[in-house]
Amino acid sequence: MQFEEHKSLATLNTLGFSQHAERYIEVDNDELLNEVVAYANQKNWPLFILGGGSNIVLTKDISGLVIRLTSETIHYENRGEENSWLFRLICSAGVNWHRLVRDTMSRGLPGLENLSLIPGSTGAAPVQNIGAYGVELADRFESLRALHLPTNEWHTFDLNACEFSYRDSFFKRHGGEYCITSVNLLVGNDCPFETSYESLEQALVRRNAEELTPSIISDTVCSIRQSKLPDPAQICNVGSFFHNPVIPAEQYESLKQRFSSIVAYPQADGTVKLAAGWLIDSLGLRGQREGNMGVYDKQALVLVHHGGGDGNELLSFADRIRLGVREKYGIELSIEPQIL
Repeated sequence: MQFEEHKSLATLNTLGFSQHAERYIEVDNDELLNEVVAYANQKNWPLFILGGGSNIVLTKDISGLVIRLTSETIHYENRGEENSWLFRLICSAGVNWHRLVRDTMSRGLPGLENLSLIPGSTGAAPVQNIGAYGVELADRFESLRALHLPTNEWHTFDLNACEFSYRDSFFKRHGGEYCITSVNLLVGNDCPFETSYESLEQALVRRNAEELTPSIISDTVCSIRQSKLPDPAQICNVGSFFHNPVIPAEQYESLKQRFSSIVAYPQADGTVKLAAGWLIDSLGLRGQREGNMGVYDKQALVLVHHGGGDGNELLSFADRIRLGVREKYGIELSIEPQIL
């Protein structure tokens, strides 16, 4: 085991903040992970598992040991009955999520096309229960394998055990306790196309349903995302910075009477999800910049770092936005990325 000390994380988080890890190691197999965790526990080092760095805001150096999983294996098992084309997709945590999606597209397997171009690693995807354009990871999920860090014991979690909900999971609520090392998904003909999300439906309007393929939907999703969201390699960001707030229907009706153009999406349980980007945009903040931070000019839900700033400056900027939304709409925006 070789640990790097005072490791810069500037290139390992998509906001480009220049914090450091007290110690850092890359791990590419389960046996080494067990050894590293046992050693760290013996030394009483705090542990932090770093994925793609696309959903964290670093406000300080990270003490103890940062572990980054680097295994990138993808394996398919045919799980279909006769006349069924269903595959279990077994993917190691270090695989880039979009690379995984494109791999399924190259094989003509439907299921993940709506989740194209979401940044981050596959191991981090269940933590956030990533979702886009009407599909969530939970919709395609079968199970995962994870190491319980305090005890160094392995566990398998099925769908129910993960306790998925909107951008939430058991792992998010038990942050720092588990290291997800592999994820099993179900893809194939049992995954019907989901094209009812408004912007996706409009983009596909010129195509007949018979013409649709997973790759066509994936390419369309990529085009929509690229038109609205900045590439972290070009402009530092973590994608959507705030959750879309979910409120009771009565509260929505009251807001609708005062703000007739408010954008909202009714939910199956009777609640209503508001478009946080619309709330921010309505304050005239899209494209605004304060110091080293700003609101992206094509999507108000995205905050960007123009360089030279740090995580605390970004959080102060975000708090001013939250205050504006609270004062005008009585809505409390919550921050989506993990704050460290």
